[in-house]
Parts: sequence; structure tokens; C-alpha cells
Amino acid sequence: MKQILIIEDDINIAELERDYLNLNGYQVEIVQDGAEGLKKAVSGIFDVILVDLMLPNKDGYEIIKQVRERWEIPIIVVSARNEEIDKIRGLGFGADDYLTKPFSPAELAARIKSHIKRYERLMGKKTVNEVINHKGLEINTASRKVYVNGKEVLMTTKEYELLLFLASNPNIVFSKERIFDTIWGEDYFGDTATVAVHIQKVRKKIEKDPSAPEYIETIWGAGYRFNA
Repeated sequence: MKQILIIEDDINIAELERDYLNLNGYQVEIVQDGAEGLKKAVSGIFDVILVDLMLPNKDGYEIIKQVRERWEIPIIVVSARNEEIDKIRGLGFGADDYLTKPFSPAELAARIKSHIKRYERLMGKKTVNEVINHKGLEINTASRKVYVNGKEVLMTTKEYELLLFLASNPNIVFSKERIFDTIWGEDYFGDTATVAVHIQKVRKKIEKDPSAPEYIETIWGAGYRFNA
């Protein structure tokens, strides 16, 4: 039985989520305090984390950030904040999805199922013992580690997949739609805006000057290209 952690200070919403997810075969734990939720979230015992952004004692952004530093498990933001900047920031900190309140419990369950399936496929893939090297950038597909000038750069699953996809297909321009379908898949309920968010995050980690990228180039009106 999959374990889901709900970090939500509105007990009515949390219990609604719990009851519906219980009916769908999930085991659910609710935490209403941000600091306590963080302790639970980084324990590594949960398969999915649902987190609100506005929480007492520790906000959702910090929880996402610290979990992502340790684990690649799916994180879904469930928040009343529907401004684009909040979504971009949540995804930027490492969330996999963003659901705005009020929401359909059925949609929440569908998103959770989709992310679990994708995570399990990802973790179950056999990697090839191959290293991609390019001008100080090294991608080791066996260890799933990335190095820039010999120094390891920590990346989330989506960041790594995005970089590997582009670097494995150098000098080819891919549209946001193509990248979105390849990395996030048809089951993902977000939109192509997340591609730009993750491109920016990857650039900050691998580029000497993210404003003048050497590796991942923006081809205006067309998409992105990895320069080899």
C-alpha cells in the first residue's frame, strides 16, 4: 500500500484528501504544522507528498526544497495561491505538480497515480554505463550524476532527465511541446510553462553565465538546443 503524506493546516481539506485517497487504496498521514511536516517528509518512508504553501512554522517552499535535496519522490503542491509566480516558484523549488484549490478529489487521485507510475518507471529503468562529456560538463548515466569541471552538481529527477535528453540529442532544436511530452509525458496535468522553469533551473546549475548559456541555447520561436 502506497504511503502518502499530506502537509496541510486546513483540517477540512486534509481530511477530504485523506478520505478520498483511502477509498483509492492509499495509506495517508496528515500533518498540520510545517516544521513537523518537514521532519516527516525527509524521512523517506512516503511515496508521495502533498504540501500546501502557507503553513505554520515552516512554509511549503522550504519543505519542497529540503525534500528534493534528499529524495526524488513525487511532490504535489495543493494550494489556494493561483498566481503564476507561485506556481513557477513551487516548481522551481522542485515540486512535480501544482494543483489549485478548490480541486476535484478525483483529479488529485489521478495525478497521484500518474506520478507514482512515472516515478516507478524511472526508478526501474536500467541505465547504460555511458558518460557524456562536453566542455567540462559530464553526465554519468550509470550513476545518474552530473559534474561541471569535476564538481558534482545535484539535480532533481526532472532536471536530470531534461539535461540528459537534450545532451543525448545535440544540435537538434526541440520545441517546448516535444520536451514536455518526452520528460513529463501525456499523463502529466501541467503545461509547457514548466519546461521554461526547468530549463532555467538547469542553466543555473551548469552554466557559467545562465544569462548567456553555453550548453542549452534558446532558439526563439522554436525551442531549445544543446550545443555540441
